[in-house]
Amino acid sequence: MRVCVGTTVHHPEDARITHRQIRALLDAGHEVTFVAPFTHCNVTPRQGIRAVDVPRAVGLHRGKALRAAASALRTAVRDADLLVVHDIELLLALPRKRPPTVWDVHEDTIGALNAKTYLPGPVRSVLPPLIRAVESRAERRLHLILAEESYRERFPGAHPVVPNHTYVPRTPPAPPGDHRIVYVGQISLARGAAEMVEIARRLRPYGIRLDLIGPADAAVRPMLRDAQRAGLLDWFGYVPNNHALRMAEGALAGLSLLHDVPNYRESTPTKVIEYMARGIPVVTTPLPGAASLVGRVDCGTIVPFGEVGAVADAVVQCVLRLRADAERRAAMGARGYVEALNHYHWPAVAGEFVTLLERWAQAPSPVAALPDRSPAGRLANLSGQNV
Repeated sequence: MRVCVGTTVHHPEDARITHRQIRALLDAGHEVTFVAPFTHCNVTPRQGIRAVDVPRAVGLHRGKALRAAASALRTAVRDADLLVVHDIELLLALPRKRPPTVWDVHEDTIGALNAKTYLPGPVRSVLPPLIRAVESRAERRLHLILAEESYRERFPGAHPVVPNHTYVPRTPPAPPGDHRIVYVGQISLARGAAEMVEIARRLRPYGIRLDLIGPADAAVRPMLRDAQRAGLLDWFGYVPNNHALRMAEGALAGLSLLHDVPNYRESTPTKVIEYMARGIPVVTTPLPGAASLVGRVDCGTIVPFGEVGAVADAVVQCVLRLRADAERRAAMGARGYVEALNHYHWPAVAGEFVTLLERWAQAPSPVAALPDRSPAGRLANLSGQNV
């Protein structure tokens, strides 16, 4: 099977796209063409794929990237048996002549709008109806994969869930240490950037450092650079997921301080599962999915939402208690690791994912392309594309 995978928004080393899905396809003997922003992200394409470089869609400047992606996809799908796209924007750039097409739904698009600080307020207020129309049109014309069970509420049809599980080492990792805490993932205000800087400041007198491993939104980069220059923390920037998790091993705790916003409220943060897989005690805010998992397994501590100082104080107290009790943190790490290995190991679902795509490649898309007078349909027609 020849599969074309496309994104202009996500990093070419995105854990879900590259390290899970594309790797599963390659391991199963399939061919992959990957349309992604390699140059923009300074990434050398991995061996075994046919790479097509496109600009990255960033902030409000997405027109050039969308046009380039539309052109690249038209060429890339000529010999493809299946097309898989990972951005809602690419639904407006799909080739008219294309194989069966899959949209992998990664996030709650409407819920994420408040976190997109580059969008003017009036634009954010008018986007939800258009997004709903685009999603509805895509559901009628494409195959959908959902990354979260909670996403089912957005779509009236039945669609398979391919969860954001991770690779769990077969050998148990080393017990948590006592001199550093970590955060892995995208860094933003809504993900607790300000709280983490304050936590690093308050932990410095105790000789505990914070490692931030991941790219940061433009709004928080000056704050992180200042904190690093002051010696409060180490910010490593983007690191491929598999390397980032190896760097995190041995940490005293892993932070997941997401705010109570719609895009996070119904999801279980992947980073929580990743910390568990590496034997790291979790410190998380009480989002329902994270709190339920951490509480049930007893593999970490739940801290309340609140203003920056209050959250930082709660986390610092938790970290100091963990440092003082090596047996407790080792037990937490071990429980999290066993739970991740038994229930969140990506290879356990990778085969089902590949089988699903193989079946869809042999069948047409859900419905034939028919005229669509919805707002999304009119927008697609104006852009010359066909969702």
